Amino acid sequence: MGYRIRNGKGFTLIELLVVLSIIGILASIALPNYRNSIRRAKEATLKEDLFQMRKLIQQFKLDKGRYPYSLQELVDEKYLRAIPVDPITNSNKTWKEIEEELTLEEIAAGKEPGIVDVKSGSEKESTKGVPYTQW
Repeated sequence: MGYRIRNGKGFTLIELLVVLSIIGILASIALPNYRNSIRRAKEATLKEDLFQMRKLIQQFKLDKGRYPYSLQELVDEKYLRAIPVDPITNSNKTWKEIEEELTLEEIAAGKEPGIVDVKSGSEKESTKGVPYTQW
């Protein structure tokens, strides 16, 4: 007389706990993979940006007979639309410009050193354990 028949609508507390624990396990597996994939994507972007800027520095040298004095000169001369953002530091102002080494005669003649290479300004290490400043 006092018994009810369950009509099957809704979930029990045990069913909800099982589903939530499964979701938690899947999330704990997926989150590190997601973070690693973001890091690998930033590294791939950095590699491509460095490759393109180095190529444009060499193209500038071939066209003008000298290296550019800065990355901004590449923008001013329309080799680049804008200085790219370093994906590791999230800034376009942290690039390390490597200047050419001049001889004493060139210095005495008043020649200014141009940039021959560019590197990331981040001191962090890549996924392979090499600092980004050494790429």
